[in-house]
Formats: sequence, C-alpha cells, structure tokens
Amino acid sequence: MDGIIIIILLVVIAFYFRRFDKVIMGVAIVDIFLRVFNYIIKNIQINGISEYVEKYLPANVPTIISAYTTDIIFNILMWVYVICMAIFLFYTVRNFFRMK
Repeated sequence: MDGIIIIILLVVIAFYFRRFDKVIMGVAIVDIFLRVFNYIIKNIQINGISEYVEKYLPANVPTIISAYTTDIIFNILMWVYVICMAIFLFYTVRNFFRMK
C-alpha cells in the first residue's frame, strides 16, 4: 500500500510540475520527509500513534523499493534512486553557491 501511495504522489508531482528538476526535488522531499518523520516517531513514543505509523509508514524510499522488488529490478531501482539523489545534491549545491 505504501508503495502505491508514493508512486501516485510522484506521478502527481511529475504531471503538476512537468520539469525534471521539480520531479527530482519531489523525490528528495518525500524521502527526507519519511526519514525525519520516522526518526521523530521512533524517538517520541505516543501510545497508539507510534505503533500505527511504524507499521504502515515506510522509513524511506529504499525501504519501499526493497519491500516490493528483488534481485535485478531492486538493483536497477536503487541505482535510479542514487542517481536522483546525486542530481538533487547537484541542484542543492548549485543553488547554495548562487545565493548571495
């Protein structure tokens, strides 16, 4: 279920913005959100909510990829993910140095 939600979210981002850099930023935003939210939920235990979130919300995008794929497809999707994160890093550094 979580994989379907993430895929739908990325497709909506791709159709809404229609620019490559915005899609890359969307992937990075989803991944960073999942990582931060997962860290907060693991360190601040709220009875009833923490168990539900840990059960149904994935920790990050690689966790979603590993849950639904195996072997060669997993490797291909992980390389696509790594390339997306490298492009995100490039855009971030470029924007950082453009700021005055």
